Amino acid sequence: MPTVGQHAELLACEYLQRHTLKLITKNYHCRRGEIDLIMQDKNTLVFIEVRYRKNNRFGSALESVDHKKQTKIIITAEHYLLHNTQVFSGYRFDVIAISPTHKNHEIIWVKDAFHSN
Repeated sequence: MPTVGQHAELLACEYLQRHTLKLITKNYHCRRGEIDLIMQDKNTLVFIEVRYRKNNRFGSALESVDHKKQTKIIITAEHYLLHNTQVFSGYRFDVIAISPTHKNHEIIWVKDAFHSN
């Protein structure tokens, strides 16, 4: 049985694939962090953080991707770029925020949610 986080990542991946993104890898790890999904959008490499929130009591899913989390994602993306030789015209950082509704899930996709220095 998948965890809540794994289920959210699966929902996000399927959602993005329906919007023509191509999966490259899931759960890329290095010593400094993890990136949930790495996908391709035409000639752009996309690093995607998936956040799930059952409720907003401690802030929304989008708000949970704070500066500290963004920095860890950027460092991990730099590691990925150093160790993978695929050629892309550029890259960006997206966030997928998922919250349950009474019938399904609400998915919010924020393209280019933050930038590296």
